[in-house]
Amino acid sequence: MQGQPNPSIQVAVIGTGSISESHLQAYANHPNVHIAALCDLNEERAGRAAEKYKVPQAQVYTDYRELLQNKDIQAVSICTWNNTHAEIAIEALRQGKHVLVEKPLCKTVAEALQVEEAVHAFGKILQIGYVRRYEPRAQMVQRFAADGEFGEIYYAKASLLRRLGNPGGWFADKERSGGGPLIDIGVHIIDLCWYLMGRPKPVAVSGCTHNKLGNRANVQHLSSYKAADYRADLNTVEDLAHALIRFDNGASLSVEVSFTLHAKEDRTSVALFGDKGGVELDPEVVMVTEKHDTIMNLYPQMDSKGFDFSGAFQGEIDHFIDCVVTGKQPISPIEDGVEMMRILCAIYESAALGSEVRLG
Repeated sequence: MQGQPNPSIQVAVIGTGSISESHLQAYANHPNVHIAALCDLNEERAGRAAEKYKVPQAQVYTDYRELLQNKDIQAVSICTWNNTHAEIAIEALRQGKHVLVEKPLCKTVAEALQVEEAVHAFGKILQIGYVRRYEPRAQMVQRFAADGEFGEIYYAKASLLRRLGNPGGWFADKERSGGGPLIDIGVHIIDLCWYLMGRPKPVAVSGCTHNKLGNRANVQHLSSYKAADYRADLNTVEDLAHALIRFDNGASLSVEVSFTLHAKEDRTSVALFGDKGGVELDPEVVMVTEKHDTIMNLYPQMDSKGFDFSGAFQGEIDHFIDCVVTGKQPISPIEDGVEMMRILCAIYESAALGSEVRLG
């Protein structure tokens, strides 16, 4: 009826650790969203989030299964340990909820395929939290790439190196996380490159991992992010991973990522190279082309030169709610989550075997 406000989408967030704050803030900013319930194993932590976002204490849960039985909830964000993503997502879909699941989708390819089966069986939206796809700069570059501005993109190179950035806690526990910097932060830059390359089919992976430095809790004079359950003595994940990924169209992607490294500074770079031009996204967007036999560096004029973290999360949440309302498929669908798990797991497998792994 004309003049009536749009009805609010009733949303719940499962897991109220650090990453949930980005989800909660973006939901709170959305005019047609009501944060209706929260869940965390740590009731005190969930209660603090409920107080901040004005969620009734009666709608604070410690068991996600109980929350999902609330028929008023239409959509959920899953912000829990990686080893719980698949089971929670499948149950949420079974209970008729739309799902935004944080990256990585899960820990294994087998789990990813189970989630994909549930998406198709229950007919609900599932969006993977590949937040870098939703950043304004990435969306701009994607439009240029899709329009052929760079021609055939045949090579990409990405680095995300932290010299002191092992969060500890569950991030450093392979049983809960599935791995270290590769599956935690490396997934962001691998996915971003793959997305901008047009999502070619991966056919082979050669990877290496190294675990030499550990937690490095001994380092003084420098601070770093620490997980809520931080323990200096717990570290079963790699410090560094690097890989070469080959695609069926002949293109390749080189990636390196670390939690801790004897480097002079943290470094992030993402670059793609085509036969008509190239583009670098970090630390700012630079497009390279040729005009009149002259190589030119072009700098798009944007409000934000660097990675806009809050803007990217707002874009991700806005897109998710739009998909829930309209029924359209997200730009980071379940199929991409399955393909990314194939790549990540193949890198770990290749590192363990010491040889290239072919993907079927």
